[in-house]
Amino acid sequence: FNTLMNGYIRLGDLDEGFRLKSAMHGSGIQPDVYTYSVLINGLCKESKMNDANELFDEMIGNGLVPNGVTFTTLIDGHCKTGSIDLAMEAYKEMLRQGFSPDLITYNTLIYGLCKEGDLKQAQDLIDEMSMKGLKPDKITYTTLIDGSCKEGDLETAFEYQKRMIKENIRLDDVVYTALISGLCREGQSVDAEKMLREMLSVGLKPDNGTYTMIINEFCKKGDVKMGSKLLKEMQRDGQVPCVVTYNVLMNGYCKLGQTKNANMLLNAMLNVRVVPDDITYNILLEGHCRNGNPQDVFTLRSAKGL
Repeated sequence: FNTLMNGYIRLGDLDEGFRLKSAMHGSGIQPDVYTYSVLINGLCKESKMNDANELFDEMIGNGLVPNGVTFTTLIDGHCKTGSIDLAMEAYKEMLRQGFSPDLITYNTLIYGLCKEGDLKQAQDLIDEMSMKGLKPDKITYTTLIDGSCKEGDLETAFEYQKRMIKENIRLDDVVYTALISGLCREGQSVDAEKMLREMLSVGLKPDNGTYTMIINEFCKKGDVKMGSKLLKEMQRDGQVPCVVTYNVLMNGYCKLGQTKNANMLLNAMLNVRVVPDDITYNILLEGHCRNGNPQDVFTLRSAKGL
C-alpha cells in the first residue's frame, strides 16, 4: 500500500493517495509513520496546510511518533505558505520529541525567516547550528545574503559573502545576482556594475534581468551612456535584450529629452525582432509630447493604433 501510495503522491494525485489510506483501514491494516509522512508531504506540496496539520494530529492521536522527515516536511510547508510561527512551533515540538534537526531542516527554517524579514532569528539559528556542529552550506549563505539584501542590510550580506569565500564555498550566479539586486535597491549603481565585472571575471554569465537592473539604476541617475554601453555588452555576449531592457534605456533617453536616441533605439529593437509593447509606446509618446515633437507623436499614435 505504502509504495503505491507514494507513487500516486509523487504524481500529485492526492485523492488516490487518500483512497488507498481508506482501503488500508478496510483491510484491517493500520497506517504507519511512513503512510502519514507521505500523505502529509503531498498535502504540503499542494499548500493544504490545514489538512496537513489535521493529519499530523490524527497520526499522534493514533499513538504514532512522527520522525524527523515528517517534522521537516511540515516545517517546509509552513515556511512556503508564510506561516513561520507554525513552522517554529513544529520545530520546537521536534526538539521536544528528541530529534536533532539536520542541515535541511535548518535551511528550511532560515528560508522561512528570511522570507519574513526576520534576519535576527535566522542568525540565531545559524549560531544554534554551529553549537551542534553543523556548518552552513551554499544554500544557507545564499538564503541569508538574499534575505539581507531584500531588507537593505548590505553590510550583513557582504559579511556572509566574505564567510563563503573564507570557507571555500564557490559563489554562484544566484549569490551575485542577489548582491547586485541589493546594491541596485540602494541606488549604488557603480558598485553594482563592479559586482557585475567580478561575476564575469569568475566565468559566470549574468542574465537579462541582472543587466536590466543595473542599466535601470544608471538611467535613473541620468547616465544613459553607461546604460547604452551595458546594452551593447549584452549583445556582444550573445544575449538578446528583452523588451523590458530596451524600455528602461528608452525611458532614460526620453527623460533627458534625447528623443532622437530613443527613436534610434526603437529601430534597433525592431531590427533584432524584439516586439515593442504598450509600455514602449507610452514611454515614447510621453517623451515626444514633453519635448514638443508633434509629428513623431502622430506617427507613434498611428503605430499604436490610436
